[in-house]
Amino acid sequence: MEISFAVPKDRQVVESYGDLQFKVSGAQFQGSVLVFPERSQPWPVTNFAGLSLESLAPVIEAGSVQVLLLGCGPKLLMPPPDLRNALRDRGIGIEPMDTGAACRTYNVLLAEGRAVAAALIAVE
Repeated sequence: MEISFAVPKDRQVVESYGDLQFKVSGAQFQGSVLVFPERSQPWPVTNFAGLSLESLAPVIEAGSVQVLLLGCGPKLLMPPPDLRNALRDRGIGIEPMDTGAACRTYNVLLAEGRAVAAALIAVE
């Protein structure tokens, strides 16, 4: 699915997703991806079961993320309470949703200038 949204040119925008890949600001990513306002990177998590505090280390280390949008795959799943609490203790709120909703919400919050990141599990 293609997504378009008006944001500053120097920001990472999710342009499309599906077929187990993402297009972020012109760059193609095979598999899951972490998207920050200033950069994007491959994310080795292939399914919800692979989600852990360790897998989210780049988000924690970024130091500027206040809201993490978690694209859980094709449907919404709730992260375990210990993971939600660990992120909250670090000042990061986690918002789980299906991957498509996470892509769209990320772009909206980015356009609003929010301190947001997205952890997106690839979908078919």
